[in-house]
Amino acid sequence: MKSLPTHRKEEMVLYRRTFHQNPELKYEEKETANFAKSHLESLGFQVEDGIAETGLVALFDSGIPGKTILVRADMDALPIHEENSHTYKSRNEGKMHACGHDGHTSILLALSSDLKKDFSNFVPKGRVLLCFQPAEEGGSGADRMIESGILDRYQVDAVFALHVWNHIDLGKVGVVNGTMMASVDEFKITVEGKSGHGAMPQHTVDPILVGSHLVTALQTLVSRNVDPLEPCVVTVGSFHSGNAFNVIPETAVLQGTVRTYSKSVYEFIPDRMKQLVEQVGSGFGANIKFDYKRIDKPTINDPIMADVVRKAAVEVLGDNCLTEENTRTMGGEDFSAFLMQKPGCYFFIGSRNEKKGFVHPHHSSFFDFDEDALPIGLAVMEKVIHTYLQDF
Repeated sequence: MKSLPTHRKEEMVLYRRTFHQNPELKYEEKETANFAKSHLESLGFQVEDGIAETGLVALFDSGIPGKTILVRADMDALPIHEENSHTYKSRNEGKMHACGHDGHTSILLALSSDLKKDFSNFVPKGRVLLCFQPAEEGGSGADRMIESGILDRYQVDAVFALHVWNHIDLGKVGVVNGTMMASVDEFKITVEGKSGHGAMPQHTVDPILVGSHLVTALQTLVSRNVDPLEPCVVTVGSFHSGNAFNVIPETAVLQGTVRTYSKSVYEFIPDRMKQLVEQVGSGFGANIKFDYKRIDKPTINDPIMADVVRKAAVEVLGDNCLTEENTRTMGGEDFSAFLMQKPGCYFFIGSRNEKKGFVHPHHSSFFDFDEDALPIGLAVMEKVIHTYLQDF
């Protein structure tokens, strides 16, 4: 393996720790966005801000006709109390950069600096659209930025994004063809029964009993309705009903999530689930209210664009840097919305380092990552830009 890149590391660490100390939740990223805007304007960029409330974009044009590539960084933090003790610990109670978005924003800022000061080394032609996105964590910020028209307005041809990843060792790059992360859907089932005395159940319609059957029945969606070779998860994470030991309650509420990989299963599940829960409820004489919410689509990489990332990563890090181990996940990512619109690739930059103690998973209150991953991410993304704009 080649020696690890160090370009602009000190600058990115400073940015990252500033963001880490001042985390902002989805659609609240005002200070983060203002920081990015000030940096971009100081470099001479014209910034379009206020997109999807707190998002912003800035376009770099090489002046030579070619394709337009969008590079995205997410800016939002999570509603988690940080339990680390490092000097750059979160100052905002109950808010934490527990996923690495502070690192992504820092990498994109450093990329903007290189675009203005050293672009000829990695932009042979065409244009680069820098996209600072809000609300990746359950806020569908990507969808809202797309709905604002940025893909059409800036005539985007391809889209790329990276994510520091604590499940992959430092110096490795995780990239796959096709689906990399699952859809994120949320469901809520309200069972309306008939309340009564716990000692006289014959006069009632017990929503707890119905709900219990629903928990079991929902698992048949995966075991009997979906191809065993297709990844799919149906999880009931919440079941609430009643408040007295001797009373059969009127209602029960079940909430949960569905994760799918393929477009076909993604499209199939909601209607089949609705049919199943309504029929189970009807069989017990209960009424069912069924709500199904789409949050994120499956994250599906274009194989040709994935090869662009592979080629770039090998040039930066050497032949043994690529991995698919611990790369596919049933977690979700709203960059999927961009990938549904344009060919592109979402990839992981390894940030795990057991010797330094950077081992905690994403969304952990102890999460932190090896900041040596920042210059790696910058170097790989710049090589991605060069490879795409040169070859397409």
